[in-house]
Amino acid sequence: MRRESAGDKLFIAANATLMFLAMAVVLYPLIYIVSASVSDPMHVNNGEMWLIPKGMTFEGYERVFRNMDIWTGYRNTIFYTVAGTIINLALTIPCAYALSRKDLVGRNVITGIFIFTMFFGGGLIPFYLLIKDLGMLNTVWAMLLPGSVSVWNVIIARTFFQSTIPRELEEAAEIDGCSNFKLFVRIILPLSAPIIAVMGLFYGVGHWNSYFNALIFLSDRGTFPLQLILREILIINQMSDSAMIGGAQAEAQAEQARIAEIVKYAVIIVSTLPVIAAYPFLQRFFVKGVMIGSVKG
Repeated sequence: MRRESAGDKLFIAANATLMFLAMAVVLYPLIYIVSASVSDPMHVNNGEMWLIPKGMTFEGYERVFRNMDIWTGYRNTIFYTVAGTIINLALTIPCAYALSRKDLVGRNVITGIFIFTMFFGGGLIPFYLLIKDLGMLNTVWAMLLPGSVSVWNVIIARTFFQSTIPRELEEAAEIDGCSNFKLFVRIILPLSAPIIAVMGLFYGVGHWNSYFNALIFLSDRGTFPLQLILREILIINQMSDSAMIGGAQAEAQAEQARIAEIVKYAVIIVSTLPVIAAYPFLQRFFVKGVMIGSVKG
């Protein structure tokens, strides 16, 4: 084996140092939030808690589990994520495959129209009026249908089909009498597990973190996603901190702020835990999806 030179050792040491710093930058916020969720809010607000929990308490999680609004938001978010991702995949994958076929008449024109929508839009007010005219205000469809197709994801999936699925395989299936629909269902989809997993991850995380459409189109608390409930907690906390009131009302405001502070971190943990738990299983597909479309030598 070739002995490592002084330059090689220096390079390895520099790489190890940079990787350690990057790991610390990523892990510290996660550890801090976990510790803050089980610490006394007084220690957190005073800056006494840096990494290890202080004044350990599980009151935040107890209040989260007793708060029906949070559970309703959690249920709605799971529904929006699962149903929305299914709709996204059902529209994106067939569309991308069709655009990848060279025998599709006008595919360049269709692709150009899709790309046009990435740079130009009508704005928020026409968007709101459209949703209103379609009768989707204050319904679950306002969370599922407006963003059912992402042009960027269509382009990524189309690139996958063009670079991964050989045309000879499609021609062989056509010679055997396979229709386009059977070709797509029986041959293309089984070979497209990586891109389906990548698109599912992209769309799923997007739905899980989405709150803007709900903020604009939903008014019934029974349809609120978890992110809106968390937003309300944050706003209550900020209002309580800024309130300068004397007497018993001030004590009530202070107690409300303490409760909001401790629940805030607990909700962050509860809301992000499913994504954190699912990501390791999809990481290899995510890395492959990032590489799709890269220059191949």
